[in-house]
Amino acid sequence: MTNYGYNQPANPLDEAKRFFRQGSALSLLILVNVGIWVCVQVLRVLLFFFNIHDGDAAGSLVTHLLALPAALPLVAARPWTLISYMFLHVEFWHILFNMFWLYGFGRIFLEFLPSRMLVVIYFLGGIAGGMVYIMAFNIFPVFSELVPVAFALGASASVMAIVTAISFYVPEYSISLFLFGKIRILYLAIILFVFDFFMIPSGNPGGHLAHIGGALFGFLYISIYRILKTKGFSGSGFSFSPLFRKFRVKKGSNASPGYGYTGRPVSDEEYNLKKAENQKKVDEILEKISKGGYDSLTKAEKELLFKTSNKR
Repeated sequence: MTNYGYNQPANPLDEAKRFFRQGSALSLLILVNVGIWVCVQVLRVLLFFFNIHDGDAAGSLVTHLLALPAALPLVAARPWTLISYMFLHVEFWHILFNMFWLYGFGRIFLEFLPSRMLVVIYFLGGIAGGMVYIMAFNIFPVFSELVPVAFALGASASVMAIVTAISFYVPEYSISLFLFGKIRILYLAIILFVFDFFMIPSGNPGGHLAHIGGALFGFLYISIYRILKTKGFSGSGFSFSPLFRKFRVKKGSNASPGYGYTGRPVSDEEYNLKKAENQKKVDEILEKISKGGYDSLTKAEKELLFKTSNKR
């Protein structure tokens, strides 16, 4: 099976400039997060000038209006927080860490899946993480005293949904980590999930629960998508649209690996010729990787390589 690899760009600054100039869904998600963070910092400065100290983030005006509360009456009074919380950051290192992961895994995601699916998983993964956080705080007695004052904020649940989804979609894909070398993103996603689970009692339980909720949604979503895709459904995954799309091959056409889309049986000679042509294309792609690296491939070449590896 083919091992995919992510090659770091020669000049990260130039690569980042090109990335944001494209105006992709991923870049817009990052810009919205950063833009809101900048607005929060400006507001904090203004509050300071008017002698309104913002030492407690949970008690700040912004967090009060946009963060996701654990108390059910507050959620009912501010339902928009189920969306707004996933774009809200207060601390610099919090947003830096989240945007770093969103950028890295978002780019891998877009190599294999459409941008609409990225946006859907970001939003629904964030909502799923928020729901798990709310339910856990209202169900388990250990959180009973924290419910009235607990708030969740940050894109972590959404990012974990994307990380998990693409890691299980292309489990052979590997990246290079400082001090660790090459590691498959699937292993990384599993490590993050296990880490969040065992860190629940150690601090920030709401954040870790939201991460777990986002990860579970990402896994469930991409699992359903892959099952439907293997059964012949088409669609980009928008609101589970594969459930409502037609089969790529009409029922009754007797289509199978041994048949063409017209329903006519394919002879052994035609099958072997097609197989040889595909193998030749794969060999050319592998040679291109050896010369220019994985990033030198076009989107179509990456898709062909991925499909071929899944058949082996």
